[in-house]
Amino acid sequence: MRRKMRSLLLSAGVVGVVGGMALPTLAASHREAPLIARDPTADNTDTYAFVSYDLQNVRRAPADRRVTFVLNVIPGQNPADGPNYFEFDPDVLYTINIDNDQDGVADDVVYEIDFTLEQRPVFGSLNFPLPFVGNPNIGAVPQLQGITALDGPGSEGLTRRLRMNVVEVRDGQRRPLFAGQTLYAVPSNAGPATMPDYEDLASQGIYEDAAAGARVFAGQRAETFYIDLGATFDTVNFRRFPPALTEAEDANDRANPFGVNRFSGTNVNTIAIEVPITRITSDGMAAADTANPVIGMYAATSRPGGVLVSSAAGAAPATDLRQVSRLGNPLVNELIINTPAKNVWNSSEPEDEAQFQKFYRNPTVATALNLIFGLPVPQTPRTDLMALLLKYPGQSLDGTNCGSPCSELLRLDLRVPPTPVNQQKRLGGLAGDAAGFPNGRRPNDDVTDIATRVVGGSAYVAARVGDGVNFLAGAPGAGTADGPGYGSVAGNRLDVSAFGIAREFPFLPTPHDGRNSRSADCGERGGNPCN
Repeated sequence: MRRKMRSLLLSAGVVGVVGGMALPTLAASHREAPLIARDPTADNTDTYAFVSYDLQNVRRAPADRRVTFVLNVIPGQNPADGPNYFEFDPDVLYTINIDNDQDGVADDVVYEIDFTLEQRPVFGSLNFPLPFVGNPNIGAVPQLQGITALDGPGSEGLTRRLRMNVVEVRDGQRRPLFAGQTLYAVPSNAGPATMPDYEDLASQGIYEDAAAGARVFAGQRAETFYIDLGATFDTVNFRRFPPALTEAEDANDRANPFGVNRFSGTNVNTIAIEVPITRITSDGMAAADTANPVIGMYAATSRPGGVLVSSAAGAAPATDLRQVSRLGNPLVNELIINTPAKNVWNSSEPEDEAQFQKFYRNPTVATALNLIFGLPVPQTPRTDLMALLLKYPGQSLDGTNCGSPCSELLRLDLRVPPTPVNQQKRLGGLAGDAAGFPNGRRPNDDVTDIATRVVGGSAYVAARVGDGVNFLAGAPGAGTADGPGYGSVAGNRLDVSAFGIAREFPFLPTPHDGRNSRSADCGERGGNPCN
């Protein structure tokens, strides 16, 4: 049904352009598949699912709690990359897909998000060569004094604007959310002249549907995924060998002992939706009462025809939506699926994961870890990985085969209460924080170290193997005094903890601005040494 539904959802009259060429796009998650660099707007970089941990939700009665799902695309954004800043693609359908009855098919509740582009001339007929105009030195022209609103007065400088549509699909029945509201995506943070109060502007992009108890946001955010990507993909050339981190370093969620975060100072495009737990359970019950308290989910992007093609005049509009990217558990396609199968993996459905089970049973990355670090890894077949990533708790394997259902989904136990921000542990379940990965995933969970140790086994846990990047350093607003609610602290409207965790929806920090951004590379001021 989901495949049929996708083929009927979108009627596209204009399709994307990449050098006038038709390019196959079957890829996802931080450029991990060979073709993903050709289609960043459809690249699922990170997927998050967690019981909301803002102060309001922590204090709610368990029966009233909310859950947040986040879909990120367009990896590694340099904030200064104008004049064509970073936008969602109007020809891509973005979806959050939920399995609430543990059959492995994530079509019980689906949230569809799509966008429509508006071209808007600045100040009458002025078509300035920059997307935004707001330099205060231009003169006494009110329309050119910066972008302070997404619509109406103060929005005149937005020459390109994306309208957003959100639909909830439940058991095949489609229902628009946020009815009667015009939703806009928040544009990229060009700089203080263009957007004099970006945090206030972004707050206008948080929309509420009181009847549904839902909130949604789409726009640019600071990248919260942190990893020494250069060392990792230099054949796992971590900057220390086992024991990599001391016990004190491993327990410190507020310092990066030796790693160099590739995504320091970069941004990402985020779609976040928050709904009551009772809205997504199979029987509409609270987490403590529902028959199926553990859900599975994944994020996906789909394109007409499954390809990015030229918009040549006279071309017939494509209407057949096909999945080009998916992401449930982090790092599966990077570290588990072998390269020849990565593109196909992205276009397949999670419930068809049995065709890839050989990669879980005998993961190449475990062999590589053994060769590089000289530490033993668990014997194959790795039924532990299959059970963790492909099954719900209590579902058994068929010997060394996955059995049925066999579905790669990010699973979240809705009964586990959210951990308050200041008590969250980067290693999640490995550090006793049951609300963190692999129980769902929060933006600041250190999935690199968790995945390395889970795949490597007990020797890698004991040696505290990791990349040396423990937390998000330099998040905008980090360390500012925190207060209750969005907009409560001057200069830090989205309160951010000292270790980079955004305390409120949409749970990713304000993006770095184009004029004043910098990354901390190795050897630079504020960076670790190059070694």
